[in-house]
Amino acid sequence: MTLLSAAGPDTVGAREELERRARPRVDKVVSARDAIGEYVADGDVIAVGGTNHARTPMALLIELLRQGRRGLSLARPLTCFEAELFIATGMADRLITSWVGIGHGWGLAKVLREYAESGRVVYEEWSHLGLGLRYKAGGMGIPFLPSYSMMGSDIGHRLNVEEVTCPYTGQSLNAVPSLNPDVALIHVQRCDVYGNAQIDGYELMDADIARAARRVVISTEEIVSTEVIQRDPSRTVIPAFAVDAVVHQPMGAYPHECYGRYLADEDAFRDYAERIRAQGAAGAREYVMSLVKHPHHDGFIGSVPSERLDNLVLGAKGMMPR
Repeated sequence: MTLLSAAGPDTVGAREELERRARPRVDKVVSARDAIGEYVADGDVIAVGGTNHARTPMALLIELLRQGRRGLSLARPLTCFEAELFIATGMADRLITSWVGIGHGWGLAKVLREYAESGRVVYEEWSHLGLGLRYKAGGMGIPFLPSYSMMGSDIGHRLNVEEVTCPYTGQSLNAVPSLNPDVALIHVQRCDVYGNAQIDGYELMDADIARAARRVVISTEEIVSTEVIQRDPSRTVIPAFAVDAVVHQPMGAYPHECYGRYLADEDAFRDYAERIRAQGAAGAREYVMSLVKHPHHDGFIGSVPSERLDNLVLGAKGMMPR
């Protein structure tokens, strides 16, 4: 089975489309509902920003679960339990990633294993570096990047990754193919109304993801003036010309973490893990219902005890440099 054919659109076509698209300097602030409704369609390849439970665009993902889509492919360097929510509800039938799970101490991703082993979902496993190179190639507008990554393992063979010979040294290298997602969903600490987005802490792969994707939706903890952005331009890792929509959403990564703003909510992780242990995929669907019953993310945040949220905020601030 050749997995690469279903991983995303061709690089040449994506580059031509991005070059034609006009992204003028206009106010791009919209609601999560409108952003997902306009920019995400059935069958899309969706790149999810952040890594594992760090700066996950949960408000956007929950809104996507609320609206419902089919035939989605989710791509993320290290994927947390949000992937299982899309699998269990039948919205995603392909994962493009290097790992799935909450992290050490939480056990294996049981829903993924059930669905992958039964053939109900395709688990397209790449090395962490391999997936990063795919985004970088997509952002550069080139069809592949050469790398030693995945050589000596069966990952490249299972993915049908081609090998190339270096014209200078004669060495064999993997030709890691580009990935141009249909949509990128990314959460940041601050952004202006035009889409100039700044990230505190690790940038992860988000800059390359934004440049590779055909459409980009940013959710942000706060909207600041362009003058504030210009005071520290080195942090502006995603420029306005790469962004289609901006969603103002405080606590937009919750129950995951956002560096400097709040920690991950281990109580929420524990709730999810207990549901899975007790009910399997049905527990994941039950968890989804507990999220989407709220009309928007603010309603979901409002359902969490304020003291619990305050502790997450204080914990994050306590870890910041003094």
